[in-house]
Amino acid sequence: MNELERIRQAVHEQHYRISSHANEEISDDDLESHDVEQVLLTGAITRRLTHDPRGTRYEVTGDTADGRQAAVVCRFLASGWLLIITAYELEE
Repeated sequence: MNELERIRQAVHEQHYRISSHANEEISDDDLESHDVEQVLLTGAITRRLTHDPRGTRYEVTGDTADGRQAAVVCRFLASGWLLIITAYELEE
């Protein structure tokens, strides 16, 4: 299973956590948790950040539920759960 499939499986199974930082960013950009899920379920990995000692981070970009472009940065924890590190609306 590739990384994107793993991310989508975690979302489908509700095996993810949203960090407090991500909650703040989501709120600041008028996003909601279902927007984060939409991006992860339908978007594409646009960057892999591999130099983090805590594990590879993935930036997934795609459309929110209302059609805005957004990005979600996430990584897998040792437990296998997905951690949403941040999420933000992309500027045009």
